[in-house]
Amino acid sequence: MHDTPAKIRLDKWLWQARFFKTRSLSAKLVSGGHVRVNSAKVSKPAHSVGPGDVLTFPQARATRVIRIVAVGERRGPAAEAQALYEDLSPPAERPNVPSAPKYEGKGRPTKRDRRKLDLNRPDTLD
Repeated sequence: MHDTPAKIRLDKWLWQARFFKTRSLSAKLVSGGHVRVNSAKVSKPAHSVGPGDVLTFPQARATRVIRIVAVGERRGPAAEAQALYEDLSPPAERPNVPSAPKYEGKGRPTKRDRRKLDLNRPDTLD
């Protein structure tokens, strides 16, 4: 007998690799024609994929490009799921978002800053 490479349904593999929370969500994405397997659009969740295939699909606000390394047997923990694929997408650049401003005349003062302001304020009731 000869060994044929293991194949699995595309929607099931995306679910097992923990890219989507439910299998129906992954099937909906594939049915919508948003997934490419080896640069060819796929619209059937039952499309067979195996090790060596390259998948391109949107996830959140990013486009993921991954290579399938192995076919999983179950939906296991995250460490086990990360062993199923190799991420080929470039690392996303984080926008330069400033942290919350300290009280320097802008932003909301802390309780300590409010106490200092109250001590410096002249009493209007005198």
